[in-house]
Amino acid sequence: MKLLALETANEQCSVSLIDDTQELYFQLDERTKAQTQTILPLIEQALIQTQTQLSDLTAIAFSRGPGSFSGVRINAAVAQALAWSHDLPVIPVSTLQALAQAAYRLTGLKQVSAVLDARMQEVYIANYNLDQFGIMQAIDEEKLLAYERASEYCKFTPIGSGATLIEFMQEDESKALNQTVADIKATAQDIATIARVYATQQKWVDAEHALPVYLRDDAWKKIADQGKPN
Repeated sequence: MKLLALETANEQCSVSLIDDTQELYFQLDERTKAQTQTILPLIEQALIQTQTQLSDLTAIAFSRGPGSFSGVRINAAVAQALAWSHDLPVIPVSTLQALAQAAYRLTGLKQVSAVLDARMQEVYIANYNLDQFGIMQAIDEEKLLAYERASEYCKFTPIGSGATLIEFMQEDESKALNQTVADIKATAQDIATIARVYATQQKWVDAEHALPVYLRDDAWKKIADQGKPN
């Protein structure tokens, strides 16, 4: 089994290529909003360095959102194009789930509330527990919530770019953050870890169903128009 994992949903870009037991390639470009310039070269580099053809892949995994609108759209479009061209299945992975997986990878936390800054005084949030396969699984729905409501929805230690936005509203001192936890970010490594388990279970979809998830219904609008009535 070989899986190609893509992550551009968080305004950065990373690519991972794994097999059944190990990571064969990983590269992260931390430049903000450079996904369109870097995603394809990183994919090409991954294939060349691992001597892999796209036709050798079992599936392509990607971060399907929620997250940066342009980043999520780029990720889905590239994953779809590659999958269509080589008749490969696709494994969409929640950006929030990948963030929770990153928290487990980096800190060992087995219960977290993944929180991403959604702008406009809102955050994306969901709560996660570690399962028997070492994968962080959601125990409730992904939500787009204002800070106060998100603070009430938060069940565990909040992690991610939106964590500090809701921290000051939490009365439970056990949820107090340190900056290391708040700065956790998901990469293609976390997408790949989740996708490896899902691939063994054949939890994938055809390319046409590899769709982005925004949560915000008006995500397509220009920033100046968001919040205005239709």
